Amino acid sequence: MADDLSYLIPEITVLLTIVFALVAEMLRRPRIALVVTLIGLLLATGLTLPLLGADTTAFSGTYRIDALSVWAKLILLPATALSILMARSELGGSDREGTVYVLICLATMGALVLAGAGDTMLLVLGILLTGLSSFALVAYPRNDTATEAAMKFFVFASVTGAIMIFGLSYWFGGTGSTLLSELPRLETKPVIAAVGLIAVIVGLGYKASLVPFHFWAPDAYEGAPVSIAAYLSVIPKIGAILALAQVVRDLPINTGWPEVIAVVAVLTMTYGYLAALVQENVVRLLAYSSIAQAGYFLLGIVAMASSPIAIKSIIVFAAAYAAMNLGAFAIIMRTGQTLNKFSGVGRTHVVLGVVMAVFLLSLAGIPPLAGFVGKFLLFGATMDAGFTWLAVIAILNSVLSLAVYLRIVIPMYHESADDAVSATASMPLLTWVLGISFTFTVGIGLAAQLLLERLG
Repeated sequence: MADDLSYLIPEITVLLTIVFALVAEMLRRPRIALVVTLIGLLLATGLTLPLLGADTTAFSGTYRIDALSVWAKLILLPATALSILMARSELGGSDREGTVYVLICLATMGALVLAGAGDTMLLVLGILLTGLSSFALVAYPRNDTATEAAMKFFVFASVTGAIMIFGLSYWFGGTGSTLLSELPRLETKPVIAAVGLIAVIVGLGYKASLVPFHFWAPDAYEGAPVSIAAYLSVIPKIGAILALAQVVRDLPINTGWPEVIAVVAVLTMTYGYLAALVQENVVRLLAYSSIAQAGYFLLGIVAMASSPIAIKSIIVFAAAYAAMNLGAFAIIMRTGQTLNKFSGVGRTHVVLGVVMAVFLLSLAGIPPLAGFVGKFLLFGATMDAGFTWLAVIAILNSVLSLAVYLRIVIPMYHESADDAVSATASMPLLTWVLGISFTFTVGIGLAAQLLLERLG
């Protein structure tokens, strides 16, 4: 028991952080809740470092301490801290401010549970933790748009979650165990394996906003505060993707799961970018962008069965995605949510324009930025696994993505300035978010080799 708990020190630290922050909120001390959550998240990140290189399980195999779960903590915990700084900039001084920080940390705990899941019951627990917290966060503004978005989110989550639980019962019936490590027993039971696989893709696919389980995302992102939309686009999504990676590691190949996921990847990438092309609201545009980016994550999932660099590619792209997507949403908080708000920003606010351009070009996969490195590794892993056709489609979608992101970049430099930027430009905490996000977006691209060596 002591050894098992020692592997969970980061998660325990996050749990204690939630408790102390909740106490601070009950005492109506939101600033103390803010400080507690930031210190707790950074402390948990530091306590994760000794676990690098570990490959074991805790509590009879139900929770995995491996590259996926350890790097999930190193990526998601700092990203959560940045999200909380963004929330403070946008929601500071509002009612129940401290509750927002608590809910964000609770959702992150759920994402960490998903990333380290070694048991189907932890998949359910992770979905519930992230979902229940996310519904409340989306509904936080208490207006019609936010309430409608949260209700859609809730209903969709309830249905997909029920489907996943139903499908997982087949896996339990076929293996006699809830452990993912027992899934190889389904090699002689392909129908049972396939039913469970479809259910898991539905349950985790809604959380990762994969097509066709993405319908909630654009409305939820638009209805929620921008900082919450930024958070939902990164932390729960990465948690769900890593959970799917944990599942397919043990799933028999004869179920055809690589081909199924490859088809979902194509639909997700293509639909996401095509829908983004017609958006006038930048939050909705980035919502569809995040849907498309989820399709790129699936390239690494497809390669899990046969490529030695699949896990590395997923981890690197997750780190890159967290940095560039949070940074792009932070810029939206400083400018506005419609395309016309970006008119002339590159001329009147030179640094702001350059930073936004870097984030968007990184999302498109332009070298030498972090997004390029992540996608390059994903393409390599996919071709290594024999899915060259999928890599070609992904590359073509990267070209299409340029048209999407240039819809923001071009007005910043080729249209007259909009005075709206100056009204919201003074947000000191966002300066920290932008600086850190920019550093990692550029740094991961330039120091990719060092990161790969650290990944082993």
